[in-house]
Amino acid sequence: MTIEVHLDLMLVKRKVSSRELAAAIGLSETNLSLIKSGKIKGFRFSTLNAICAYLECQPGDIFLFAPDEVA
Repeated sequence: MTIEVHLDLMLVKRKVSSRELAAAIGLSETNLSLIKSGKIKGFRFSTLNAICAYLECQPGDIFLFAPDEVA
């Protein structure tokens, strides 16, 4: 089972740069980049709340659960 991160897509849809989002929510560009790449094990709901509030989206617009395929 995998969680896919589609934050890049939402940034494009909203015409917002990573730098702009990071500054607006008080996150370093490095940490935002880690979230975008999916190279994190978890992060705070307050961060998710800030991202969704700024981008005017739902968590499901950013994250997608992709179950493993059964052979």
